[in-house]
Amino acid sequence: MKTDDLKIAKWWEPAENGRILCTLCPRYCRIGEGQPGFCYIRQNLCGKLYTTGYGKPTGYAIDPIEKKPLNHFLPGTSILSFGTAGCNLGCKFCQNWSISKAKLDEINSLIASPKSVVDLAKKYNVPSIAFTYNDPTIFGEYVIDIADIARTEGIKTVMVTAGYIDKEARKEIYKNIDAANVDLKGFTERFYHKQTFSHLNDVLDTLVWLKNETEVWFEITTLLIPDENDSSEEIKNECEWILKNLGDSVPLHFTAFHPDFRMTDKEPTPEKTLINARQIALKEGIKYCYVGNIHNAEGQTTFCDKCKTPLIKRDWHSVISDKIIDGRCFNCGNKLPGIFSVN
Repeated sequence: MKTDDLKIAKWWEPAENGRILCTLCPRYCRIGEGQPGFCYIRQNLCGKLYTTGYGKPTGYAIDPIEKKPLNHFLPGTSILSFGTAGCNLGCKFCQNWSISKAKLDEINSLIASPKSVVDLAKKYNVPSIAFTYNDPTIFGEYVIDIADIARTEGIKTVMVTAGYIDKEARKEIYKNIDAANVDLKGFTERFYHKQTFSHLNDVLDTLVWLKNETEVWFEITTLLIPDENDSSEEIKNECEWILKNLGDSVPLHFTAFHPDFRMTDKEPTPEKTLINARQIALKEGIKYCYVGNIHNAEGQTTFCDKCKTPLIKRDWHSVISDKIIDGRCFNCGNKLPGIFSVN
């Protein structure tokens, strides 16, 4: 592969025998000459690490922001969404595997400069851009450059991510990010190791860092898979950890699994499993808990945590009514956590 049109990556150092140590994520790949890392799009070429996915989105969509899912960040607005090839996790249940497990030579990638991505958002008059579909951690250099331009243009940026990222790299990548949805895939190391080829504690560390050391608005999503990570005990443990380490106001989404990729032997998640998970979360003290990938009006409604008035009613990903005024409950004046206005 020619390097003339490629961007040299950040977060790496030379290693033994001509290899390169990639320090972008806790996988810390040692990459041989001509080889890519686990994510497919960071490659050792002539003794330097290149980010071969830079400027090469696999396609765009304009989505409701609730599809990310984000319920407390600019509700009812649209968001420009895109990703690249590759991923730094190996989830057997990946719902976007045709993108995340693809290599650049296997798909029809586009060519798009950071400015052209921002210009596209402006063209369609959307207030934000989502780095999504695969994990944007792996194209962190592209994220940084887009987010930097977007901020000067008054456009917000969103990471939809598994949160599996090195402590130093995340400081740069999230510098100009406005919001994130972090996919907390389960709450046991066994599940993470067996089903995602990654580690739970690294993700928990990212969540604590987002809460304590950044101004990024973030929400959490857990995809519940039958007999894998859906036990009441595991859900309770997850909620207890969130309350202790992140507080009671981080919105938590439980979403339904459908059979895909290398986990086609499982049944889709029953609705009752999601309802049970939400009830556990609310009972434990999580103020805002939602269900997704099913049609459940109550589980998709934002209620005031003080007076319990329904404030934002949703039909799937569509907002059908919004009674939040200046970030507050119209009924009792309680201020809700989140970002409810573009300005």
